[in-house]
Amino acid sequence: MSKLHLTLTGLLLATTALTAPGLAAAQDAPAPAEDQVEEIVVLGKNIPEPMRETSEVATFLQPEDLKRQGDDNAAEALTRLTGLSLVSGKFVYVRGLGERYSSALLNGSPLPSPEPLQRVVPLDLFPASILGGTVVQKTYSPNYPGEFGGGVIDLQTVSTPDEPFFSIGMSTGGNTETTFQDGITYYGSDTDWLGYDDGTRDTPRILQRIAPDRLRVSEANYTDAQLQQIGRSFVNAPLNLIQKNNSILPNFGLDVSAGRSFDLGDAGFVGVVGVLGFKNGWKSRDGIQQEGLVQAGVISVNTDYNFRSTENNAVVNGLFGLSWESADSAHQVKWTNLYIHSTLKEARIREGYDSNAPGQGLVRDDYTEWFERSLINTQLAGKSELGDFTVNWRGAFAKTSRNSPYEKGIRYFWVDADNDGVQDANEPYRHDGSSVQNYTRFGEVEDSVASFGVDGAYALSISDTREIIVSGGVAWMDNNRHASQREFRLLALNNSIPIDVQNSRVDFLLSDYNIGPLLFMLRETTGADGASAYKAALETRAAWFQVDAEVLPLVRVAVGARYEEAEQGVNPIDIFSGPLPSAPKLENEYWLPTATVTWNFYEDMQLRFGLSKTIARPQFRELAPQTYLDPDTDRLYIGNPYLVDSELINVDARYEWYFDKGQSFTFGVFYKDIDKPVETIVNEGGSSLQTTFLNAPAAVLYGAEIDAKVYFDMPIDAQWFSDKRWLIAANYTWTSSEVKVGSGDVVYPLSGLGAPRPATDYVTDGDTLQGQSDHLANLQFGWEDDNAKSQATVLVTYVSERIAARGRTGFPDLVQGESVNLDFTYRKGFEVMGKEMEFGFEARNLLGEDSEEFQELGGGRVDTNTYDLGRSFSFSISAKF
Repeated sequence: MSKLHLTLTGLLLATTALTAPGLAAAQDAPAPAEDQVEEIVVLGKNIPEPMRETSEVATFLQPEDLKRQGDDNAAEALTRLTGLSLVSGKFVYVRGLGERYSSALLNGSPLPSPEPLQRVVPLDLFPASILGGTVVQKTYSPNYPGEFGGGVIDLQTVSTPDEPFFSIGMSTGGNTETTFQDGITYYGSDTDWLGYDDGTRDTPRILQRIAPDRLRVSEANYTDAQLQQIGRSFVNAPLNLIQKNNSILPNFGLDVSAGRSFDLGDAGFVGVVGVLGFKNGWKSRDGIQQEGLVQAGVISVNTDYNFRSTENNAVVNGLFGLSWESADSAHQVKWTNLYIHSTLKEARIREGYDSNAPGQGLVRDDYTEWFERSLINTQLAGKSELGDFTVNWRGAFAKTSRNSPYEKGIRYFWVDADNDGVQDANEPYRHDGSSVQNYTRFGEVEDSVASFGVDGAYALSISDTREIIVSGGVAWMDNNRHASQREFRLLALNNSIPIDVQNSRVDFLLSDYNIGPLLFMLRETTGADGASAYKAALETRAAWFQVDAEVLPLVRVAVGARYEEAEQGVNPIDIFSGPLPSAPKLENEYWLPTATVTWNFYEDMQLRFGLSKTIARPQFRELAPQTYLDPDTDRLYIGNPYLVDSELINVDARYEWYFDKGQSFTFGVFYKDIDKPVETIVNEGGSSLQTTFLNAPAAVLYGAEIDAKVYFDMPIDAQWFSDKRWLIAANYTWTSSEVKVGSGDVVYPLSGLGAPRPATDYVTDGDTLQGQSDHLANLQFGWEDDNAKSQATVLVTYVSERIAARGRTGFPDLVQGESVNLDFTYRKGFEVMGKEMEFGFEARNLLGEDSEEFQELGGGRVDTNTYDLGRSFSFSISAKF
């Protein structure tokens, strides 16, 4: 007896080839010869369909994974996958490479970003309720954009269902550091709880009216009476006065979704799906922020604050999808529309000792902030199967914005008259408008992306069991951004402020009565020479091709290349004089080759090898010479217009074993050589520190990944255990990286104004890449009970230390401490009056891990931003009709 070894794809091809002629001659078929094949061994029957269809190293987040994990948004859900970590609660790092080295797509189309510091969209914007799955591809294929370092994240929205449904769900929850605890807030407007301002924060009309004059608001351009009128037009008490909230309310949410398909007979099928959601949540943080001083090789605390922050986050999201499919399923058209609106309202107080403050250095800073982010996306996509030829096309337009009106800050100082270190009743905090100051900022970012792409693939059989697929396509993207910020201060310009006024509450201090020539006068302190506004654009045009074939039995090879040309530029704007001279545009053309080999060498085992060249472009904010304060870290950033593209060589290898349906074991290694990676450095100017960017000469990153998923029966003779299907899933990633700097290397820092400087003055050879953690690990243990309609999972995530930011010359880097998060999720289905219901419970950070960012040197430690996270609990109930 002889055996024929076929992959599942090959078996399908063979049966297709044999069926048609066999029907015609079945009655005349001769008896099989002795040497004919009597047994067909099918290889890869347990390999999941997505892994069978791709030749790349990839990871897939399925709807059942989203449900089991219970994560609120895409950013949280992706951290459960191998080699992915979350930074700042919204940016996903793939294999330790920062967000600039990864692309985020929505249904295959690029997305804009509302973040001032990033061109990559923050993934916390996307609620889990709108997701139908996610693809994370870690080896490059030419159908994706050339900006590919760590990987590409392709978010897939929910699609129209085969069966009609209507679902409604509600949730509530809280946090041990926040819910029913003391907090702080400010009034704002009547509709703040919805995430929309009622007009209170609109730019004052008088400022809008004089904007065309392009004049700085100061005594040089306006009379005292005009300045008084403009100053009094600013909203005062509702936005300045921080109040105590004696009991923070629980979080709550509401989700509604529905969908159905309609059979139109010969005209095909039409489907419609809609999702609508709202969430309102609170988060309080109590912690410390310190700055250090290095003496004799030891770092010690030089500035020491205690801070309290309370945030209220309101999210509104909606999705509407319409689709058509022909009766023979050969043609499909989908129209997907997405709206997300996320607003963060924060009140923050920090007080303590500042070595640079006047007098005894005892100060308090009050901040009230409102960050309103939105995303509107519409996409039209289609697919046609014309025999052996398949065409996919897509066109999309997306626009994001970030509005931060009335971003306020004010500093007070305290004179400890009796030097007892205790603030007595006769020692209030004071604000004099000169030695300590205040500000009001109006910021706005608008970012849009228009894109179009068409891909084609032709399948050609090269034998009864093998085929070759020739594919190619073209793509175009146009990304435009406009960002601006204006800043104003109320200062004591002509006279000193009386002590009783200095001691008054902020809404009295900055009241209309005190704004005038004798006390506080308005002065605009908006940066000049392009520091206040910029326009940026990136246009890419690309064409690609790929040949994917089983060149030898059980060996699949995919070889291709992408040609991509781009123009990228940032134009600084002086809002008082207009556009300014800008650095030359980055105009580049690249050929980006790629090759992968997949060998299905034994039953459900296969090996993958990948080699590719990709690029990473500087982000708009990194190129813009505009100062920006990051509210998450209170750090000052400024861009460098002399940055250039980074180029990467990527090498991957992975062993995969799918030993049963839904169960697998994989082990992979990877290596990346990066030419001119973008790194951050710290500029020191007087008492202020600025973080800026430059291209380091080179860097390498390498590591290994292991992943396993097993279902099993518990070896305990008891019905409660035997009725359940048990799961263990675990993954671990080890990564190492180092920056390469030689004695003759040069860099082009902002301070050099385009002139080369020795690289060793700015970058240290052997430094770890910023943001990279050596160790990432995830563990899931749980059970599913189909009879009881229940599911429970324990989830553990470990992230080792990483460099959060570079320290200035002579100082150690800022390190984000390691964390171990223990979570638990539970789902239970039941029926009420014949309707399907589901109860859910989630517990997060059960170990009570804190967030720690610090600097260590010579046995000394400074906590730059450390605070309590608390434990979170939530309950949900949903019904399906």
